[in-house]
Amino acid sequence: MRTVFALALWMYFAVAQAHSSSDAYLTLDLARSGSQTVIEGQWDIALRDLHFALALDDDGDGALTWGEVRRHHADIASYAYGRLAAAGDGHACAIEPGRQLVSTRADGGYAALFFRVVCKGSPRNVALDYRLLFDVDPTHRGIVVVRNGGATATSLVSPANPRIGLLRR
Repeated sequence: MRTVFALALWMYFAVAQAHSSSDAYLTLDLARSGSQTVIEGQWDIALRDLHFALALDDDGDGALTWGEVRRHHADIASYAYGRLAAAGDGHACAIEPGRQLVSTRADGGYAALFFRVVCKGSPRNVALDYRLLFDVDPTHRGIVVVRNGGATATSLVSPANPRIGLLRR
């Protein structure tokens, strides 16, 4: 119970603070699985940003609780995945949502969305189109880390640069 209270108190201050820099963190692991290219992903999106876009505080008391976040899992998933797309050689790849958790970073609470991107065949080029929060916050940035075998690359997506290449052969 003490942990739940501490989390609720912490989330209250995270939501109540002035809207600061809006960043989300997307980590992608590229792999091959038979005749498909599979990308395992974790997307950490600040709860304060999701509250700004979706009004998650149901009772309007200024304290965002785990129960309120849990009740909005479908809304969060719909909003986030509706603003993310991938394509292999120009053909849409399927995004398969997975579990959803709450994680903590130095600047507050985050919704952690786990998912898979599945591209049929062995595309030579895979691109990501990222538009999270751009409709409500033009200062939002996505920090994308792509791991492919032993190599790691980092990219920044923004309203001016929403599309990045993940795989080029």
